[in-house]
Amino acid sequence: MPVYRKLGRASDQRKSILKNLVTALIVNGHIQTTTARAHEVQRIAEKLITAAVKEKDNFTTREITVSAAKLDAKGRKVLKSATSKNGNEYDVVVREMKKEMVQVDNASRLAARRRMMLWLNKSHDAEGKAVNPVNHLFTEVAPKYADRNGGYTRIIKLGARRGDASEMAILELV
Repeated sequence: MPVYRKLGRASDQRKSILKNLVTALIVNGHIQTTTARAHEVQRIAEKLITAAVKEKDNFTTREITVSAAKLDAKGRKVLKSATSKNGNEYDVVVREMKKEMVQVDNASRLAARRRMMLWLNKSHDAEGKAVNPVNHLFTEVAPKYADRNGGYTRIIKLGARRGDASEMAILELV
């Protein structure tokens, strides 16, 4: 069983801190934290990136039929009138069928994505848009490190924090 540093916290608090820091590192590319936390986050992030690099191309594509609401020229849904069994009139949205190509993960990639979801929280980028860090890890981070065998992060020590003299560091993706 892997042993983590306790970081002076209860286990639920510690896990929450680490999940938030790992998510911030993956989404933003760098974080500033204490040296002890940086070392723990580095261990977790390296394993996640390694799994993403290993599984980045392990999927197939498939064509599926998708039902979508038909839209008019102004972008509004097209409605048609219908009558119920007891004679009531109501509007129904007209639907159209489309063919779409979708990506289907193979079993090992799906398992890796699920393991990553344990450590990554859904978050927002600088513009406030929602970001799924697992997708970000597979689409942007993993291709960047495809030719690299580990060592995806670096720790730069900054010195003591002013308030409590805790050793600070920047953890960033290489």
